[in-house]
Amino acid sequence: MQENKAKCNDPRCPVHGQLKTRGSRLIGLVVSSKAKKTAIVKVDYTMYLYKYERYLRKHSRIAAHNPECIGARVGDTVSLAETRRLSKTKSFAITGVLKQKQVAA
Repeated sequence: MQENKAKCNDPRCPVHGQLKTRGSRLIGLVVSSKAKKTAIVKVDYTMYLYKYERYLRKHSRIAAHNPECIGARVGDTVSLAETRRLSKTKSFAITGVLKQKQVAA
């Protein structure tokens, strides 16, 4: 992984490039990484329902910029940071991989 960090030329990389982060920071699971430099991240959260006095489990699917130096894959747990709008659907960037998916040998 050290080799990729030295070769990172992506100006939209929040770690090595010029992209500034702000606002919310989230942790989620990568469910798709088919698009170029984009990953779909599922973020789970809870919501309180006053009427029933219980919590409801929900999730969001967030499109995030996936720099080549980080290279998150399906099944990885990643940290996200809010950025300026990068495209029509992307306003988050992956800042790091917290836990990689175990590959069966």
